[in-house]
Parts: sequence; C-alpha cells; structure tokens
Amino acid sequence: MSKTPGERSLLFNITDLERQKLSKLIDYSNVQSLPEIWSLVAERFGDTVALRDPHAKPEVIITYTQLAQQIQQFAAGLQALGVKAGDRISLISENSPRWMIADQGIMTAGGVDAVRSSQADTEELLFILANSGSTALVVENFKTFKKLEERLQDLPIQLVISLSDEAPPTEETLKIVNFTQLMEIGAKHHFEQVQQTRDTLATLVYTSGTGGKPKGVLLSHGNFMHQLIAAGAIIQPEVGDISLCILPSWHAYERTCEYFLLSQGCCQSYSNLRSVKRDLKELRPQYMMCVPRLLESIHEGVQKQFREQPANKQRLINYLLGISEKYIKARRIAQGLSLEKINPSIMERLAANIQASALFPLHALAERLVYRQVREATGGRIKQLFSGGGALPKHIDDFFEIIGVEILQGYGLTETSPITHGRRRWRNLRGSTGQPIPGTETKIIDPETRKTLSPGERGLVLLRGPQIMQGYYQNPEATAKAIDAEGWFDSGDLGWVTPQNDLVLTGRAKDTIVLTNGENIEPQPIEDACLRSPYIDQIMLVGQDQRSLGALIVPNLEAIQKWAETQNLHLRLPNEAREEQSQDSIPKTSVNLESKIIQDLFRQELNREVQNRPGYGPDDRIGPFHLIVEPFSIENGLMTQTLKTKRHVVMERYRDIINGMFS
Repeated sequence: MSKTPGERSLLFNITDLERQKLSKLIDYSNVQSLPEIWSLVAERFGDTVALRDPHAKPEVIITYTQLAQQIQQFAAGLQALGVKAGDRISLISENSPRWMIADQGIMTAGGVDAVRSSQADTEELLFILANSGSTALVVENFKTFKKLEERLQDLPIQLVISLSDEAPPTEETLKIVNFTQLMEIGAKHHFEQVQQTRDTLATLVYTSGTGGKPKGVLLSHGNFMHQLIAAGAIIQPEVGDISLCILPSWHAYERTCEYFLLSQGCCQSYSNLRSVKRDLKELRPQYMMCVPRLLESIHEGVQKQFREQPANKQRLINYLLGISEKYIKARRIAQGLSLEKINPSIMERLAANIQASALFPLHALAERLVYRQVREATGGRIKQLFSGGGALPKHIDDFFEIIGVEILQGYGLTETSPITHGRRRWRNLRGSTGQPIPGTETKIIDPETRKTLSPGERGLVLLRGPQIMQGYYQNPEATAKAIDAEGWFDSGDLGWVTPQNDLVLTGRAKDTIVLTNGENIEPQPIEDACLRSPYIDQIMLVGQDQRSLGALIVPNLEAIQKWAETQNLHLRLPNEAREEQSQDSIPKTSVNLESKIIQDLFRQELNREVQNRPGYGPDDRIGPFHLIVEPFSIENGLMTQTLKTKRHVVMERYRDIINGMFS
C-alpha cells in the first residue's frame, strides 16, 4: 500500500546540489506551525526591517522584533474578544503590513482565516463569509464593511475589526473595533499559547473563480511548512534582501513566497500596479513575484521607449536584439538547456558553442549600449524575478534572458499551497516550469485511459506531495474528484516531462477548444505566439464547435497609431470627435479599427505569428477576429486579481460578437 503524502519525507527526491543550497538557509524542519516562526526570526534578525510600506502616510517600517510583538498582540486582542482555536475569521483586505499582522495574528490565536480581496464582488464575499462559517470579520476599512453590512445580520458574525484607524460606527449592534483599539486590548490581555501541529488547519483560500463558483481550499500548517523548507531549493536569499510585493498577499503564490522570504530575514516592501515601475527604480529590490501579464507590461513599456527613438536607432536596437536572440538560443543548446534540442549530441553542442562565441561580441556591445540601461529601470539589483500563475509567453522569456534579468518560472495551484515545480538558476530551462521541488512527485497520464505515460508524451498532470491540500471545505464530492485514493491530485493541466524531469505545460484541459473536425486545440500557446506582435495587447481564442479558431483581440492602440502615422493615416478611435485639419498640416486619411487597412494589418500579424510558432498545424490558423477597445481588466470583471483572463466571463460578455464572427 502506498504511503500518504503526510507519511512521506518532506525532503525526499532531493539532489546533492539542492541539499547543499538548503544547508545554507535557516532550517525549520522541526517547526510545527507558522506562528512558531515569528519568535525565532525576531531573535535572529531583531532590528532588521521585515515590512515596509513606502506609500503609507507616514511611511510604515516594521522590524522583525516589532513584527513578532505586533502579531502576538493582535492574537491576544482576538482572544480577549472571544476568539477560540479553530474559529473561522474572514480576512477581506488588500496588501499592507497590517494584512500580514492580521493573517498571522489570527493563526497565532489558533484561528483559521478565510482570505479574499476587498475589491472582490460583494456576492462573492458574502458567499465566502457564509460558506466558511466565519464568526468574526477583519476588513481593510469601514468602506469594505459598509459593502457587506446589510447582509451580516443573516450570518453568525459577532465581531468586526477594521485594519484602519477610523472611528468605528456607534449605531451598530455588532462589536466593532479598529486596529489601534484591538492592539490596545491585546496589550492588556495575557496571551494564551495555542498548540498546533502540521495537521492543524491554517487557512481557507477560495479559488479565484476563472470558471464557476469558488471552492474553499483547506491548507494546513504542514502544507505551508513544507513550502518554507522546500522553496530554498529554488531561491537562496540573503538577510536584508528586498522583495517587492505587487501581487495580492492573500493569493497562495504571493503569500507562500512572502512567508518564505520573511523566514529568511528579507524585507517585504509593498507596491501596487500604479507605482511598481517607480518602486523598482527607487527601492531597487532583489526579488519580485510576478505573473505573466505584469512581465508583459514591463516588456511593452521597454518596447514603447524603443519605438520613440529615431528611426536609425530603432533599426540598430532591432538588429542587436535579433543577434542576441540567436546568441541565447545557441548558448542554451551548448549548455543542454534548450527545449528544441532536449538531448543535443556532442557535435550539436560544439557547433552551438562556436556560434555563441561568434555572436558574443555583438551581444556584449548590445549589453553596453542598450541592455544595461534597460536593467536600470528595474533598479539594477534584481537577482531573480519569479513568474507563476499562468504560462509565460516564449518571447517574454527570451526578452528578459537577452537583457540579463533572470526569470525563474514556477508552477503550482492554490490546491498545492501552491509551489510544486520551479526552474533553478543552475537549470533554467526556458519554456518549462522546472523540476519538482523536494518532496514532490509528478505523473503524466492519458486523460482517457488513465495510463501512466513516458517522458516526452503529453497528457494530464498529476501531483503528489506534502503541499497537497487537505481538500475542499464542506465539499467531499469535489475533493474525491480532485485527489485519488493514492494521494494524486488532478491538476487539470496538460503537459509532459523531459528525461530530466522538467515539467512543460501545454494548456488547461478544460480550456481546450474542440473544432467540428474533432481537432483539440490548446489556446494558450497560440495566444502567447500572437502576443509577439507589437499591435496585440491581449488576445483570447474562441471557436468551440466551430470549423476554425476565432479571436477577440485588444489592440495596442499606441503602437497602431505610430504605424498609422508612417502610412500618413489618422487612426480615429471609437467616440473620438473628428478633428479639423489645420491648413498647414498634410491632410491624412482617417481610418478606424474596422477599416480594411487596419483589418489587413492584423490579418498579416496573426498569420505570421501563428505560422512561425513551433509545432504549427493548419488547424492553428485563426479565422475570424474582432478588435475590442476595452482591455480585459480586474475593474471590468474580465480578469482575476492575479491577472488571469476569466474566459467564461469574456465569452458571456461578448457572446453576440462571437456568434456574429462565425455566422
């Protein structure tokens, strides 16, 4: 009989090199729960800055000593107000130092927090409050409370805590306190230590809902402790290193990485989408957790600067980028790190090494002229950017390698706490999501027969290890469907493994588009290829039960306007008033996004990028397409908080347009 994940060692399946890397980090293998971490880091790191919010007024700076003290004080305040071990407490807030204090204060008091963004839909938040059975509610501010107030009387909520210092409303029947009041209560109350084990439930994380109603994922202290121990095989930070926090802290990916970096004495500095480019330059972090969309935004910002250069300089930059692309691809083959040639022969490596050596002088010239300045925009101290939460487009991976900013792509799901795989600095196989982290097993099976497949064969990705969730809260049917009797978790992702056990993802099983000829198309790789076009900002393929693929495209209007000017055209956007041409100006033909010349431009771009994609087949060709001016975003409900497109919502929003494309 096979062992359950809890019975297997946390660190089996570990290489000697990883063991050596882990030995240089603080060892938490004997620690049972997250709350135990904070007294240990306070003792070790003391006055080192743990949390920093440069955007708060005044700026917030919290040392490790202060962090441990405030976490315990928050926990003591909860206990004084009646919170007991095992109580569910909903934590509805955006990133801030107080979020971390509340999160760990709840766990330290023995509570289980159900976490979500304050920007989430009201009905979704009320569902989480009800489904989790929360008896207390921690909100970012009273604006968030007002959003939920009317319906709280139908729920077992007895206590509300605001993380702001606003005066609580006086007319409420509920017990309501603000952050300062809770901390004052905690300072006067004797904290009662709560015994917790690896099996103790730590949190409820509700799936982000790219499709359907969210499910509550049960994550234990053991799930998180495995991550704190095993993540050191991927990243080896030094005390005082700065990590820039841009993703939601409540999300499993950002949250686990924050726990790990704080356990090693790093400084967590909070940013936001509006300020991230400035913060990169001014705070000069060593690390940042990213999603592909954020990296695409940084890439587009650089490309925009390139497009603003004089024509002769643009030609030089594009020439050097082309040379560098050839250089890095040859270097990968020489190092045995190319997906195109998984096992290169000695002669192939030698030929690639010769090619890389020949190209290196021009690449070095580009480094001095272009790439060094580009890196300065990230602060110039980045050790690694960590990408997760979705597939990383190939051209983005290539670009950052060219300019000398290392991206380590990782993989995992909320249900896996979340990290299961990650690329290493010494084995950064671009195009893959890396090898399993210690303690983790991967199996690829045929989705129909459930037969285990060999390396190189594509199928459904199954995962097993100490980071696998305990299950879905109050949903045994969904739990049984996700985790089999041997502990294998069905990821819902399609992929294959290399002979060296690197995982290469090819798409989501449920996102697969089936054409009328029976061909199964995975949209993500084709979408990633199309994003190479400077005129395409976002794209989503459609075409289920159609003869061909179609696409909804959000164009890069700034790039199209630049192109239109080169054609002596004026691009007229929807709702734009017609401007009178001055007598001195050269008359320009006015065109809009529906004009034939613009449609022809996009047809050429789609055809070129799709046909140049490795593994191109005739069914990959995109037939009808429609240009949409409004981007997919969190604000309009078309993206999740981690910037993943909500395909089912987009399909519903543009159903008439999609039907019209294929009529």
